[in-house]
Amino acid sequence: MAERAKVYVIDDDEAMRDSLNFLLDSSGFEVVLFEHAQSFLEHLPSLSFGCVVSDVRMPGIDGIELLKRMKAAGSSFPILVMTGHGDVPLAVEAMKLGAVDFLEKPFEDERLVAMIETAIRQAEPAAKNESITQDILGRIASLSPRERQVMDGLMAGLSNKLIAREYDISPRTIEVYRANVMTKMGANSLSELVRLAMRAGALKD
Repeated sequence: MAERAKVYVIDDDEAMRDSLNFLLDSSGFEVVLFEHAQSFLEHLPSLSFGCVVSDVRMPGIDGIELLKRMKAAGSSFPILVMTGHGDVPLAVEAMKLGAVDFLEKPFEDERLVAMIETAIRQAEPAAKNESITQDILGRIASLSPRERQVMDGLMAGLSNKLIAREYDISPRTIEVYRANVMTKMGANSLSELVRLAMRAGALKD
């Protein structure tokens, strides 16, 4: 069975949270409820990818401030905002800050479900890419300074002999470092190493 897509609902109105929980859970989503945006933001670093459905008018951090903070954090989570009747200026401001769409309350259940499905489908590839890039950056960070120098030498197209000469080490030692680099980076070939480095933006011109 495929993993259920996650939806994070932020609304200070308990009745609204309960009704969204029931609707989205029965529509096949895994739902996590938050009463305040502050609580959501505190949990954000540990949350897996999902769609955020947030009320725009809330005490403390409102929907607009939430959007600003998520943008500043570089979050890839798509955000749908729910606005009260006639809150069009707020809705427009939310869209400018990166909300993928907005819904005026009261809204049709099917419309919300369709918007969440669309938002997740469109944002997921970028979120997956970002997580792969972070994984590669983590691998690069695990290299010792000398291994990093050897990797940079390989990226620059230098042979083991030239890298050895550059750092005044024996070619045999370079071979050991090179093997370590390949293992730590999870690369089976030099071309794969180049691809990984390019993906992480670690390839120098």
